[in-house]
Amino acid sequence: MELDVVLLSRLQFALTVMVHYLFPPLSIGLGAQMVMTEAIYLRTGDRRWESLARFWTRLFAVNFAVGVATGIVMEFEFGTNWATYSRFVGDVFGSALASEGIFAFFLESGFLAVLVFGWDRVGKRMHFFATLMVFLGSVFSSVWIVIANSWMHTPTGFHIVERGGGPRAEIVDFWAMVFNPSSMHRLGHVLLGAFILGAFFTMSICAFYVLRDRHQELARRGFKLGLAFAAVSSLLMLVSGHSQAVALAHNQPAKLAAFEGHFHTGEGATDLYVMGWPDEASETVSFGVAMPGMLSFLVYGDDTPVAGLDQTPPEDRPPVLVPFVTYHVMVGLGMGFIGLTLLGLFLWWRGQLFERRWLLWVFVGAVILPYVANQAGWVATEVGRQPWIVYGLLRTSDAVSRSVPGEQVLGSIALFSFIYLALMALWVFVMNEKIKHGPDEPPAEEAGPKGERGSLLDAASGLAEPSRGLMSEDEP
Repeated sequence: MELDVVLLSRLQFALTVMVHYLFPPLSIGLGAQMVMTEAIYLRTGDRRWESLARFWTRLFAVNFAVGVATGIVMEFEFGTNWATYSRFVGDVFGSALASEGIFAFFLESGFLAVLVFGWDRVGKRMHFFATLMVFLGSVFSSVWIVIANSWMHTPTGFHIVERGGGPRAEIVDFWAMVFNPSSMHRLGHVLLGAFILGAFFTMSICAFYVLRDRHQELARRGFKLGLAFAAVSSLLMLVSGHSQAVALAHNQPAKLAAFEGHFHTGEGATDLYVMGWPDEASETVSFGVAMPGMLSFLVYGDDTPVAGLDQTPPEDRPPVLVPFVTYHVMVGLGMGFIGLTLLGLFLWWRGQLFERRWLLWVFVGAVILPYVANQAGWVATEVGRQPWIVYGLLRTSDAVSRSVPGEQVLGSIALFSFIYLALMALWVFVMNEKIKHGPDEPPAEEAGPKGERGSLLDAASGLAEPSRGLMSEDEP
């Protein structure tokens, strides 16, 4: 039986990308927590915030290292498995990846050693500057990757030229390529997803410490900082998701139709499916629960019908089941993040947050959910683009390398799976050891803030002593 090279190459790239994407969002999200924690320490002089910042830095370094190791393979796959695609988009991807190297990798690598090893070797302000630069480097890296990926969905700023190896896209307007119609929408969504993951990651660890009666003061501070940041990010994610869906209706209507299981364009307002199971053969949604007219209202603000899949030629339609399910998983989890964090804020306001042990256990396990949401969002996005690898220009079936047999691709999948399982096991082991050790407690005589200004600042922020303001768990 002849192996399907296109399918195997897609599975191989999906494997490497999905494993790699476990780490960059946490680097960005945990980096944001590091910056905020160290900024509070810099302002207050409270050594407890320094201990927490050092702890997050140790976890960040492990995650960053494994993220780099898992990401290297993908760039080689462009040449080995997707040679036709690489020739077609070489100029576009080359400029974006070069910009990532200049603006992101140099920034991260230049300050990473200061971040990890410079705590007792450089001044507080210099170390905070290094922390900020590493965080911004991780953000800039995501910027250029998202721009390159977004160009594949909404290509602009280029023209097609004929070369010896076939047609290729060449940039004629760099900034049109950068600010293509989907890049900024997608970038905001990616960064907010990373911020939510980082906040839930820190809350999971801090909630576990509180439940086990370890590092109580540090854990409560870290949990509340993460909770506030997660609540704001989750609410902003709702706004970001709406704006991205509106843009999708104009730029990739077939993908939006697949997300919503919308097969037939009606004459009136289009319903919005909250859940269901799409059947492509019968072009219906089984067990569907729909909100009448809501999709039209969200996209257009009135009862204008939204284009269904029947407006797209059959050969250009994306598959429906996978985008529909993963999209609804992502949206459902996003709404869950809003509800969970707002509940936490309400109990914080009531002074009962750490009395609800069941809720703390929920937060301990909830760290898995942002990972699922991030992965589901990318699966929905990339599968919903099919059958195009560059939307409207190059089909996925035409983009693979013709000289690579299916047996070699299958063998590489098995090898990569083994290597990635080993890296994942190493990551889990090292992270678990560092979390079991926990943050180093500051000396008692140095724990408090320096001077009255620090005390007032902490009291105003509601993040200081348990007996002050919103930190009190004894107030009714």
